[in-house]
Amino acid sequence: MGYREIYQDWQKDPEAFWMNAAEAIDWSQRPSKALFDEAAPLYEWFKDGSVNTCYNAVDRHVEAGNGDRVAIIYDSPVTETVSKITYAELKERTASLAGALLSKGVVKGDRVIIYMPMVPEALVAMLACARIGAIHSVVFGGFASNELAVRIDDATPKAIIAGSCGIEPGRIVAYKPLLDGAIELASHKPEFCVILQRDQERAELIAGRDHDWDEVQADVQPADCLPVSGDHPAYILYTSGTTGQPKGVVRPTAGHLVALNWTMKNIYDVEPGEVFWAASDVGWVVGHSYICYAPLIHGNTTIVFEGKPVGTPDAGTFWRVIADHKVKSFFTAPTAFRAVKRVDPAGELISNYDLSHLKTIFLAGERADPDTIEWMQKHLAKPIVDHWWQTETGYTIVGNPMGIEPMPIKIGSPTVPMPGYDVRVLDDGGHEVERGELGAIAVKLPLPPGTLPTLWNAEERFLKSYLTTFPGYYETGDAGMMDEDGYVYIMARTDDVINVAGHRLSTGGMEEVLASHPDVAECAVIGVSDELKGQLPMGFVCLSSGVDKPHEQVCKECIKLVREKIGPVAAFKLVCVVDRLPKTRSGKILRGTMVSIADGKEFKMPATIDDPEILNEIAVALKTLGYPAV
Repeated sequence: MGYREIYQDWQKDPEAFWMNAAEAIDWSQRPSKALFDEAAPLYEWFKDGSVNTCYNAVDRHVEAGNGDRVAIIYDSPVTETVSKITYAELKERTASLAGALLSKGVVKGDRVIIYMPMVPEALVAMLACARIGAIHSVVFGGFASNELAVRIDDATPKAIIAGSCGIEPGRIVAYKPLLDGAIELASHKPEFCVILQRDQERAELIAGRDHDWDEVQADVQPADCLPVSGDHPAYILYTSGTTGQPKGVVRPTAGHLVALNWTMKNIYDVEPGEVFWAASDVGWVVGHSYICYAPLIHGNTTIVFEGKPVGTPDAGTFWRVIADHKVKSFFTAPTAFRAVKRVDPAGELISNYDLSHLKTIFLAGERADPDTIEWMQKHLAKPIVDHWWQTETGYTIVGNPMGIEPMPIKIGSPTVPMPGYDVRVLDDGGHEVERGELGAIAVKLPLPPGTLPTLWNAEERFLKSYLTTFPGYYETGDAGMMDEDGYVYIMARTDDVINVAGHRLSTGGMEEVLASHPDVAECAVIGVSDELKGQLPMGFVCLSSGVDKPHEQVCKECIKLVREKIGPVAAFKLVCVVDRLPKTRSGKILRGTMVSIADGKEFKMPATIDDPEILNEIAVALKTLGYPAV
């Protein structure tokens, strides 16, 4: 069956579609039905089933005779380490740590915060919590103390599992002082901490509260998998909120298992035993879904990579990892490839590696600009597949189902809605717009299994944030359009659609034009306040390595290009060259923060910012353009 037939099958009978997908999961007690809609618009899936995530991700593969299969490859250029863990070894490690947590009083429903670098023990910690029904909340390793404290107070964990340090190119980031500072700031105090001591920076342990990773597991009884109800939260993952207070996205156990397992073959086109690599971090949703859970549930080999796209040691790192470990399916953010392209614009390093096992490259996390995709297509000669989803959904909303039927790629579109997602483009009044028109992208309720059913301890906030603007729909917060073939185009966050003299324009469309300039490696466009036109677009461009053209000339060429491609209506005349753009650690450009600086408004320093110093550089650049005007 092709994509259209499968999508129609889901539309005709969603219940049968998801019950069929649930057949691939090992249940302790099978659910009586898929959808529970008694509390609509709050929906739940498979809630009367009983199941364990760790059993499905680890134990069942061992019991099926695949214990010798490699589950995790750890590749760390920053420590010059490569190691492998089989499914049988992973079962031993998770059972041991889970036993240690049980021995310290952690029981089903307790929360455990995980504050770890990119090491295999991070996955062991996540799975150990799932094994005993504890609810984990992974916080990106190295997050500032005050941000970690906010999450401690919201999740009220019984325990925190942390690494002694993280390793960045050229520096060690000590985690323990940040953890100690967070616990001091937080009103809630965990009962104990487990610390993984790394040789690069060993932490001082506080007697009575802190326990060494190895010592706490000595002589404990390994824990069996505890089945939980289908609606039991597997984890809480905090995502940024507009108020500055993070939102705790809840991931329900059963739907999470069913949906993620379905995606591995149908979207990513991998078979059990093949190597899948998501170059992300366990602190983000991609790390949860596609470093830890989905590959292991499906019986794949997953890669835990502790390094960067460039600088560990060079812009060929991705290709080296793919070649060394025979990666079939690779997933990362477009910003990673822009970094590679900027350092190696001719793609010279690619030819040093055997990429014959690599079948497909997937992009997500932000808009994939056509110029970057075209560069990748030219130098890699592989399908470059953009797809779109969110922390809240946990997996693909719009994508290209490579394992069902590879759809024709239209550059600029993440392709088509996946089964489970009835995607609509709406105007401000909640009415569908014509094909090809810009509007707010929403998903008709109910959302499919595995997506957020609520926010942790904040149901009213969940309703207000996602379900109130367009009754009967989930509001994605993204703007875009759908073409005549049903292909979806994500143009910008709703906030990034600017109004220039009454014309609604997408900053994403202007970024596409700027990125097509041969000297531009990366760019961002924001909307700044203007007395006459309401808003004006402002562009920031980073130049490719080796470009020595005067900046003034590049800016003039960029302005001319936007006027030619979009027209005078864009009123595009503000642009400057900068060395780098402010980003989150996951690679998203902090456009909202840049707007606040340009408009002279106060702003809260984003917790996820990669390097706060960049904001000073942006402020200096804005002054050269006359902003803030006051």
